[in-house]
Amino acid sequence: MLQFQPPGFGQRVIPTRLGVMAYYTPVADETAPPLVFLHSLGGGSSAYEWSKVYPAFATTHRVIAPDLIGWGQSTHPVQDYQVEDYLDILTALLRWIGQPVTIAAASLTAGLTIRLAIQHPELVHQLFLVAPAGYADFGADYGRNLSAKLAGIPGIDRLIYQLGAANEWAIQTFMSQFLFADPARITPEMIAAYLTSAQQSNAEYAALASLRGDLCFDLALYLPQLQVPTTFAWGAKSRFSSVAIGQRLASLNPQMIRFLPAIPEAGVLAHLEQPAAVIAQLRQTLDSFDGLF
Repeated sequence: MLQFQPPGFGQRVIPTRLGVMAYYTPVADETAPPLVFLHSLGGGSSAYEWSKVYPAFATTHRVIAPDLIGWGQSTHPVQDYQVEDYLDILTALLRWIGQPVTIAAASLTAGLTIRLAIQHPELVHQLFLVAPAGYADFGADYGRNLSAKLAGIPGIDRLIYQLGAANEWAIQTFMSQFLFADPARITPEMIAAYLTSAQQSNAEYAALASLRGDLCFDLALYLPQLQVPTTFAWGAKSRFSSVAIGQRLASLNPQMIRFLPAIPEAGVLAHLEQPAAVIAQLRQTLDSFDGLF
C-alpha cells in the first residue's frame, strides 16, 4: 500500500514466523532513535492509520510503521489469530530493530504493547498510546456481545465481513458512526486506503479474529505490572472506550502512566482525525520524557 504513504517514505520487509511483514520508513537516515507506529486491529486497518502523524518525526527519528501480519500488504496467513501471535510478531519486530524503541500505538494494539512491555521491558523505551484497550476491561467483555457471537458462526462470518467491512459503503458508514467524531473529516483517500487493505486476499482472517473477540483481554489486570514510562492520549468523543474508562485504567499505575488532556472533537482514531493535535502531544511526550518519569 505504498501508494497511500507520504512522500519520502519507502516500503521494506522483515521476516516473521507467520510470513513477511511490510513496513514503511523514510528512505533517508536510519541512525536516528527508532520510533515505531502500530495500527489498530479493525477491518481495513494498516499503517495508513498513522500516516498523517509519522512524517512529522521523519527528521528526528527512524520512523518504522508496519502493516502487521494479516493487514495491509503484509502476509495474510490462513489461521485463527490469537493474542500470542501478535505478541510474537511485535517481539520479533523490536528484536529486529535491535535497540529499545518508543512505540506509538492505538486501541487494541496499544493494549497489546502494554503486555509486550511487561514481558520484555528491555525492548521498550517508552509508550505513547491512543485509547489503549483490551476490550474486556474491568470484566466488560466485548466477546460476549451478539455481534461477536455471530462472527463466530462459519459462513455467516464471511458474509459479515463482506457486507460490513470489505466494501466502500461499509467503511464509510463504520468510520462515520463509530471511528470519527465528525464524519466531515473522512476523506476519499481514507476510504480508499481502508478498502484496499480490507480487500487483500485472506484479509478476513485477522479481521474476524478481532470481530469475534479472540484477541480481547482485561487490560486492567496487566497495568499494575507495567514498568515502562507510558502516556495515554484520548479522543474526547471516543465511542469504543470512553475517556472515563481511560482515566480509570491509568489510575491503576499512576507511577508509570500519564494521562494527557482529551483531544477535543476526536473519536477513537484521534491520530487520523486530528493528526495535528496528536503530533503536538507526541512531540511534547518525546521532548519531556526525561523530566517526567
